[in-house]
Formats: sequence, structure tokens, C-alpha cells
Amino acid sequence: MARSNEADKGTGTTRRDFLKASTVVASAAVSGSLDISRSLYAAGSGTIRVGMIGCGGRNAGAGAQALTADPGTRLVAMCDIFMDRVKEKRAALQKQKPDQVTVDDDHCFAGFDGYKHVIESSDVVLIANAAKFHPLHAMTAIKAGKHVFVEKPHGIDPAGLKLMQRAAELAKQKELCLVSGLHSRYHTGYAETVQRIYDGAIGEIVSIEENFLRAPYVIIERKPGLSELQWQCSTQYHFRWLSGDDVPQSLVHNLDRASWAMGNDAPVKCHGLGGRSSMTEPIYGDVFDHHSVVYECENGVRIYAFCRTTTGCYNDSSSIVLGSKGKADITRCRIWGETNWRWEGRCDPYQREHNILFAAIRSGKPVNNGDYMVPSTVTTVMGQISCYTGKEVTREQIEKSDFYYPPKPEQCRDDMEPPVKAGADGSYPVPKPGFTKMI
Repeated sequence: MARSNEADKGTGTTRRDFLKASTVVASAAVSGSLDISRSLYAAGSGTIRVGMIGCGGRNAGAGAQALTADPGTRLVAMCDIFMDRVKEKRAALQKQKPDQVTVDDDHCFAGFDGYKHVIESSDVVLIANAAKFHPLHAMTAIKAGKHVFVEKPHGIDPAGLKLMQRAAELAKQKELCLVSGLHSRYHTGYAETVQRIYDGAIGEIVSIEENFLRAPYVIIERKPGLSELQWQCSTQYHFRWLSGDDVPQSLVHNLDRASWAMGNDAPVKCHGLGGRSSMTEPIYGDVFDHHSVVYECENGVRIYAFCRTTTGCYNDSSSIVLGSKGKADITRCRIWGETNWRWEGRCDPYQREHNILFAAIRSGKPVNNGDYMVPSTVTTVMGQISCYTGKEVTREQIEKSDFYYPPKPEQCRDDMEPPVKAGADGSYPVPKPGFTKMI
């Protein structure tokens, strides 16, 4: 987000107690006003051991943010499918935080089972790997009594979403933190905009338009010597069985903001259109390059959601709420119509979510984002399946279904055959709307 370029320093204004409270927690973490000596952690020491599951760019960012959030944190374990990624990100983080990165070679793990060793070694686990594994890894960490930060999406299929819901419920029972990578909820400007929508600044919501239009995401050339499984894991955003495609992977941020604007009233059904128009070469895997989904809420309000990953086209990222008295663009923190207003503060929601996470751990007052992270992801999976099948899909269908993209996460092994392979022309098969059946 272009405006989210500076750490929150209390410059944002808030107008409701829940906003004030979260800002106080974050500010305390940044300023150090929380007395760490009064809330010792991790078996009597002041150190919080942090582990990283996934060593791509996103978790490298999350790792740095976790270490910035609390001076008592130490990065102690890391894993990825590829050991070279682990070593590369360890070196990069050591340059940024030399006194806080203490990962030795014995705590660098590679392969599908590496997550087990990271969880065992850590107090807080940062999960930002292929989204297929987010529910399994979150649940495993919570069962082990560990606090969790987990990136979006929080599942790519109905079976995974059910597991993540159980993980969120278990975290509440065990009084553990579970923080979502749906960072919009931690942006003080977005929160102020949504609160003004609640207060009636644009009147009654009529409809919502959501856009996430851009060029193909994270294109990686195939390195010589990689097996087919390694190749697919190295470019996981382009394979459905790993990422769930672009509606859950990217549009989830937009649909989470739409749900937020609607008072967390999730859509009850949808119909979608999608396919591949130009991104058909093998390097683009087996995902679609465009999606359009129309969602309908219980009260009849419709959400028009669009995402696209093609080159040479118009790009946009926006969340526009249309009301009876005006409009609001949440990502630009702007309202216009009968009321004209723009938020002028600055906020880095990526940093702020970690500030709040570690402040919550220190205070012993856990934060749990399960109330919105799972429902928002259900909305995206509903839309993705509608695009693949060409059918209207309801929330009830998703919630009752046990469908999953094979293999199950816990069945993945380093020596297995990948579940999808290229055809004779080198391209990978994709779903055919009107013919593909999933639920």
C-alpha cells in the first residue's frame, strides 16, 4: 500500500475506544513503556524465542518486524523447502539485527517437515510459506503452546479453513496469541475510515467495488537441476495446490476490508467468472490470470470484486464503498460526497501488527484475530471455486464441504510426485468453468 510507508507513531486519530486501545498497546511496544521486567517470559528469562516457517520475502519482512517490535526477541530457528533460502535470509536478517539473530546451523531446517523443528525451538512462530500449509502449521504450533503470526490466506480450500477455525478456537482456550497477516485491520487510517462509514458519513452502503489488478506476481525462472516438485514449490504462487490462486492469495485483503466496512457481515453467496487469457506459458503454472466475482450479502448489498495478473494492462488497488450520501476509498483513507474528509496520518500496519502481538505476549493479554481472519478467507475460497466451476456458490456449501486440493498438507513429503504435471506442450492444465466439479 503506497501510503503505508512509515511506522505508526501515534499520528493517526481515532474516534472509538477500540481504536484508542489498540493504538495505546502499539505505542507502548514501540516506546518500551511496557515494563519487560514485570512480565518475564519463556521459563523465567526476558527472551522471547522467535521461529520462522518459510524464508521467502514476506517472512523475511515479518522476521525483521518481530525483532523490531520487542528488543527482547531472538530469532532462533528457520525453515524452508530450500536450505539456500534459509541461509540467505539468515544472513540478511543478521545484517539488520546482528544482536537478535542467533540462529545456528543446527537450527536451520529444510524440507516439508522443517516446521516441526522450528515450532519445537520457539515461543512465537511466524508462518509465511505456501498457503496450503498455513492451517496445519498454525494448529501444530498452537497445540504445542506457541503464539502464532500467520500470513494470509488462512486456508485455500474448505478443509483447510475448518482446520484454521479450530486452531483459532484452540488459541482462545489456551490463551495464546493468534495474529493474522490481514494487515488492513492494523492500519489506523483504514480503521478511522471504516469507523466514519459506521457513523454514517456516506449514508447507507449501496455496493462495494474491490480491485487488485497488477502484473503477474513473483515470476521465477526455473533453475537447472530442480525436480518438478522443487520447481513448483519455488514458484508456489502459480500452482493451485500450493497457493489456492489469486482470489484467496491477493483479493483476500480487499474482501476482508469489504467485510469490515459491512460490520463483518460476510457474503452469503457469489457467482464468478475467470480464466487464462494471455499468461499461458509454463512459467505461469496452472492458475488463472483474471477473476471477477459478484458477492451478495444477507441484506442484498453486492460486492463487485476483481483481480488480474496480466502484463500491459491497467493496474489498480482500491476498496471503494458506495453509499447513499457519498463514497469512501478505504485504502486512500478518503471520503467524499455530503461529507468530505481525508486522513493525513502515517501508519505501517505490517510493523504495527507485530508491535501489538509482542505487547500482548508481554502483558499476558492475548490477541486473537480468528473472528475475522477465517470468515474473510471463506469468502475468497467461495469466489475462487465459483470461478473454477462456473457455478453459483454459497457460504453454506463451503462450510459443509470437506474438499481439499490433494495431497493433504500432512501427507506432503520431500520425495513425493507433484499432484499436477505439465502436458505435452509444457503447459499445465487449468480448471474449465462449466465442466470442473469441486464441491
